[in-house]
This record gives sequence, structure tokens and C-alpha cells, in this order.
Amino acid sequence: MDKLILQSRNMTQDNIERVRDLFPGCITEAKGEDGSVKLAVDFDQLRQELAEAIVEGPQERYQLNWPGKREALLAANTPIAKALRPCRGESVDFDTTKNLFIEGDNLDALKLLQETYLGKVKMIYIDPPYNTGKDFIYKDSFASGQITHEVSSGERSEEGARLVANPEGNGRFHSNWLTMIAPRIRLAKNMLKQDGAIFVSCDEGEHPRLRLLMDEAFGQSNFIADMVWAAGRKNDSRLVSVSHEYIVCYARNVEYLREKQITWRQRKKGLDEIYTQYERLKRQYGQEFKAMTEGLRDWYRALADGHPSKDHKHYNNIDKRGVYFASDISWPGGGGPKYEILHPITKKPVKVPSRGWMTSDPKRMQEWVADDRVHFGEDESTVPCIKSYLKDKEQQTPYSVFYQDGRAASKRLRALMDGDLFDFPKDELVLQEVVEMLTEKEDIVVDFFAGSSTTAHSVILQNAADGGNRRFVMVQINEKTNEDSTAYQAGFKTIPDVSRERIRRAGKSVISGACHEGWKKDVGFRVFKIDTSNMADVYYVPDALDKANLDLFVDNIKPDRTPEDLLFQVMLDWGVDLALPIEKAAIQGKDVFFVDDNVLTACFDARGGVDEALVKELAARKPLRVVFRDAGFKDSAVKINVGQIFKLLSPVTEVKCI
Repeated sequence: MDKLILQSRNMTQDNIERVRDLFPGCITEAKGEDGSVKLAVDFDQLRQELAEAIVEGPQERYQLNWPGKREALLAANTPIAKALRPCRGESVDFDTTKNLFIEGDNLDALKLLQETYLGKVKMIYIDPPYNTGKDFIYKDSFASGQITHEVSSGERSEEGARLVANPEGNGRFHSNWLTMIAPRIRLAKNMLKQDGAIFVSCDEGEHPRLRLLMDEAFGQSNFIADMVWAAGRKNDSRLVSVSHEYIVCYARNVEYLREKQITWRQRKKGLDEIYTQYERLKRQYGQEFKAMTEGLRDWYRALADGHPSKDHKHYNNIDKRGVYFASDISWPGGGGPKYEILHPITKKPVKVPSRGWMTSDPKRMQEWVADDRVHFGEDESTVPCIKSYLKDKEQQTPYSVFYQDGRAASKRLRALMDGDLFDFPKDELVLQEVVEMLTEKEDIVVDFFAGSSTTAHSVILQNAADGGNRRFVMVQINEKTNEDSTAYQAGFKTIPDVSRERIRRAGKSVISGACHEGWKKDVGFRVFKIDTSNMADVYYVPDALDKANLDLFVDNIKPDRTPEDLLFQVMLDWGVDLALPIEKAAIQGKDVFFVDDNVLTACFDARGGVDEALVKELAARKPLRVVFRDAGFKDSAVKINVGQIFKLLSPVTEVKCI
């Protein structure tokens, strides 16, 4: 039910609407006095529309601009003091897995991960919220006076979550969406390897502006393709049924791809079905290749339209080497050599291709014939062909169009999760194709709008298919599920709860099926939650100091933080991979962490028990890095001597304390 607006009409906005009807290019977005985005008239542009000569105005330049762009840049560059706190209880195989799941605002997550994953990620896929006028957007900067108002108005949760509505009453503004996505894109770029790429899903609503934004962040020369995700016909429009979405793809460095001659390839669909039929026919007919060929062609004819193997039906011949396609044997472009080749059965010269033979060397052609690599017709009246074997052509250049029935993805997820927990989920099989075409077996894949963790599912599927050990990093904000939703009724109070459960079930499902023998079957994940810094605030005026506050200067760690909390913050600050194996051992009665043996050694004892004997024992292990808690040293002398001990026993070790 609409509410009555108990005030007079806003004639200015009515006039702007009239101008938009006549000159839509003269309407832009600008911030009002209250800081909100509103429609406004670009008077310089309007003057030009109404003039018969060039009107003086601001210097023209090719750029993307919007109200809030400078705020977005500031949001990307502003440092934060936060930490990733491990959650073993919600993790799967915490001690052995290489995968990560981070719960919290993805802008914070991207900032925290910059040092650790700088230039190490091969693929980023994101499906950010579409700008529909109803969907949520992330809001990253609040004036202190706004927060109370936004909590009371329902735009901000009591916990201070940064998830706010972009209601229709506020307009479907492009500026809000761009301000949200721009800093995240800029930070994501830093994480990509030189041969890496980012894929961003979007609909037609923000596609033009997304392209301009990506051009600005990555450079127009690094644009690869607008990939189209055709998900089947929708009957939800009075005019045009929009049945596709886009995946905008940009490389980190196209020049690097050219220099290294890097190509993207994916395995053709339907190969396994063809090979299965080949093995069946071989068992049935033995070496009767003619009968095997007819059997394969009969199978092709029986296939329903849309079956993957239907795309390869031209590979419809069989010989002792396998399934092959009879390909053109003529010289490309014409003007090739013409010489006599005898038919192997009739012993008469075969018909020569009009463009000449594909090789100028008759001896080489005879070797191909002798090796049974030339396909002949029944007699000499037809031009022979060269045999192109399917096993040699398994890889192909990826197409820019993905054809997938969107209902099938929903059906699979419904079966996996025992209910419709997500509307319009992305298709894990499509994303598996993207993972396959870009990544190699040890690469890292990141999705910082994880949603239902379709990306994690696709990585698991591809690893199971080719024996790879790709790793995923999922990031999902702590968004609550609606109380009337199926997810909430099923016990999932937040989107991250659903997301993690999807990974758990997907992992079990994939492992229960056929898997590549080389796969390590890592379907676990370490869960981290973004929290305030582990370090206590120690900024007090002299009059505010009391005995409790003075203790903060002795131990500056918050009392609710565990040694493992401190360890992962140190790993972040030092740029150490958060997925490395960690062991804890008791050394002289003190708990000591060893990250990947000697990558990092940490002792966070806070009882003054760190003495020279312990320091010397740790130095004897020659770690690359070592860290102590400032409050843990026995006395000042030990703290002073730590550096000298390591300089003597392990000069390569970098020593720090917190």
C-alpha cells in the first residue's frame, strides 16, 4: 500500500522529468544538500542542445564520472585496522585444507588480503548485486551523524552491518551502484597474476557503465570479451523476454599473454560419451571398422537436440587409431601442387582437389597413405581427405556464449540443499567451464560476492575432473536471511550459513562420484570472520588513566583474543599464505606455532616466560620469521638480547614482536 505524501508537489523534479523526455542526454545524477543522489540537469549540455554554435563550457574529456567517484577512490585507498579471526567450529578440515571462506564485508576482506595474495590469484569471478532499485548495495562510508539515523530507519542493522537498501523511492541510481563496485574492482585487480583475469556477471542495466568502469580500472586494451550467459526463455516481460546475462571479462595484462603465447582452451563437451560409444562398438565389432562407423553414426542420429555430443557428429568415422573426422586435404588458398595418388583398393589415380594437395612433397603424401592417415572414398572418383582424430582435437578455443538451462541449475541446487534456498542461482557447470579454460591445476580462484558459493562448487568439480588442486577463496557479507524465507525456516539465519553448507554438501556429493585419481580431494575450507583489530585501544588522556587502563600499556592485546587470532593477524601483516599448514608444539613449557615448518614461528606467551634458553632453541631451528608477544619476555634484558641471539644463530631470520 502506497503512503500519502503530505506535502505539495516537487515542481523542480517535475520539470526535470519534462527535460528528460525532450533531452535525455542532458539529465545526470548529482548529490543534493542532504547527501543523497538525485536527478539533475546538465545545463552546459542543455545549452549546447539548444545552440547553433559551440557553447563555451568545461573542458571535454573521455571519462566515466559520477557523484561519489572520489569517495569510491578514497574507500579503496583508506587503511583499516581489522583482523581475520579463525572459526574452527564452522570450518571443514581446518588443519589440512587450502581453501578459505571469509565472512564479512568484502571491501574489508580485499584490503586485508592485499599483502598475502598480491599478484597470486589466477581467476576472480564475481556476481555483484544488480542495480534493480530493490536489491541491496554495499555502503562503505558513513558520517558519524548518519549512523544513528540509519539504524532507526532500518537502513543499517543494530550490529552496524554495511548492507543497506537501494529502495525505489531513492531511484535506480547508477551512482550508488558504481560507488559500491568501483573500490572493490580496483583492489581486486591488485590480486591478479600477470596471466590472470576477472569475470564479472551483470545484466543489461549496468553493463554499459561496468564496461567503462573496467576500462578505467584495467585499461581498455585488457578487455577480452563480453561473454553471454543464455539461460533459457523467460516469460516475465511485456515487450522483450530478456533471457541472457553478461560475463564481462578483462585480463590483468594482455601484453603478457601475447609475449608468453598464452592461450585459453577448454575441453570439448560430450567427448566422454563418444569415447564410451567407441569402446562399446569395439567390444561389439572388434576390428570391423565399417560396422563400427555405422554404429557410431546411428548413435548420433538417435541423440536428442542439445546433447553435447551432437556438436561433434562430424567425427563419425572409426579406424584402428580411434574416432576421426575426414578433413579437407587441399592446399589452403589455392594454387597448390597437383600430382598422382593411387586409390589403395582400385589402384587408379584418385581425383585431385581443385586447389592442389595440402603438401608439396609427394613422398610425404605417400607416407601418410601408407600410415593409413588418409581417408579414401569407395573408389577413385572422390577426393580423399586427411584424417583428423578426435583425441588430437580435444581442446578448443572457448566460445563467448554459454548455453545453459537456468532451471536445471536451480533444480540441482534444490536437490543438493533439500529446498529452494536461493533465487536464480548461478550455474556451477558454466562456471566450471570458465575455471577450466583459464586456470591450471594449482591456481587460486577468488569470489568476493560468494552468495551460494557456486564458484567454490565449480572449482571442486573441475578438480575432480582433471585431478587439479585449485584453491578457492570465498567472501560473503554477514547478511541475514528473511524470516519468511525457505532458508530461514530450514535453520539458516544468514547467507554465509547457507553458503558454507552448500560447499560441505557439494564436496561430499562430488567425492561420492567418479573422481580423477590424481585429485587430493580437498573439499574443506578454513572459516575466518572479519572483526576489529586484536590490538587494544590505548589512547587515553592522563586524567582518564586508572590501574585497569595502565595494564593496557603492559599488555596491549584485547583480553578475548586467542593466540590463534594473533597468529593469523601476524600472517596477514607479514603476507604469509593463510592456508599454510600450522603445527603447535610445547617448547620448554610454552606453546609455539610453526607455520609450514620454518616459514613463521610464533610464541604468544604472556606470562613472562620467554627467556634466552627458549629464544636460542627457536633460533636453532632457523625460521624465516619469528614473532613474540611483547608482554611475554622474562625481563627487558631478554627482549634486548633477542635480536643479537638470532643474528648470531640464524642471521636470515626476521624478528618482530607485538
